[in-house]
Amino acid sequence: MTQATKIAVLGAGAWGTALAVAFAERHAVSLWGRETDLLGEMAQCRENRRFLPGVTLPAGVAPHIDFDQALAGADIVVVATPVAGLRPTTARLAEYFAAHGAACPVVWVCKGFEAGSGLLPHQVVGETLGHAAPCAVLSGPSFADEVGRGLPTAVALASSDEALAAYLARELHGSRFRIYANADMVGVEVGGAVKNVLAIATGISDGLHLGHNARAALVTRGLAEITRLGAALGAQRDTFMGLAGMGDILLTCTGDLSRNRRVGLALGAGKPLETILAELGHVAEGVLTAAEVARTARRLGVDMPITFAVDAVLRGELAPAQAAETLLARDPKPETL
Repeated sequence: MTQATKIAVLGAGAWGTALAVAFAERHAVSLWGRETDLLGEMAQCRENRRFLPGVTLPAGVAPHIDFDQALAGADIVVVATPVAGLRPTTARLAEYFAAHGAACPVVWVCKGFEAGSGLLPHQVVGETLGHAAPCAVLSGPSFADEVGRGLPTAVALASSDEALAAYLARELHGSRFRIYANADMVGVEVGGAVKNVLAIATGISDGLHLGHNARAALVTRGLAEITRLGAALGAQRDTFMGLAGMGDILLTCTGDLSRNRRVGLALGAGKPLETILAELGHVAEGVLTAAEVARTARRLGVDMPITFAVDAVLRGELAPAQAAETLLARDPKPETL
């Protein structure tokens, strides 16, 4: 594969904007989003004031309202929508590829299971672009605000095609945005999805003022849950010791910029979920993902008590304090992953 010269980022939220800024260090970048007023404002003021305020768009980033224009001449496409937007965006991308008789590698950065189907992102993309399409997932400990401001970040990029993973990692790598190639797509996606559920759990714990010991226990036993589910889905256990596993868990479960942790904090403080989500102003993937993770775990016979407790709280079946007591009341067990 030849060196990439243009990256098309589909999704102009905080994460898509931050990635566009990072990739512009080495490439020309087009940035497309559905909100025409937002893209027009970004083109004029060179800032995404709605989702990533304070970060200036470099000259190499070109906001586009027109989908086809954003994709014209792209060597790599990065889909930076929430999980709910992955299917419609890649379906539209498939139409574009078919109309122009050409395709290029596609990378997605969303984290979660698709609501309703319970599919992981690569399974969704397989249905829209075809299972033979050159694709990869980018995930790891990365807050959009810090990536946009050029603070050091390291993430994992996984593809079932190891040569493609190496190529994409090399092309998307930057001086402040370090990318490690990986061959375990399932593991990277499971880690990225379930860590959001764990972040809600640790947020609830901190909102209830249960202490640092409790948070450390949730993080550690949460890692065990992710590993068990990942193994049942065919992932490699080593993946969960890396950036897309423990790295992302640590960041999301302890970082003040974590949306999912903020949801948990507010739940622990007694706020209704509807109010929390209305005030958040961004998507917290763990809220929708919890139900799908719990359903998948039960289908596979995987024990995930923390996930089950979070799901029960989000459904309104348990109060946060009751969920904590339920976990504490469990019988002693040997410590295993």
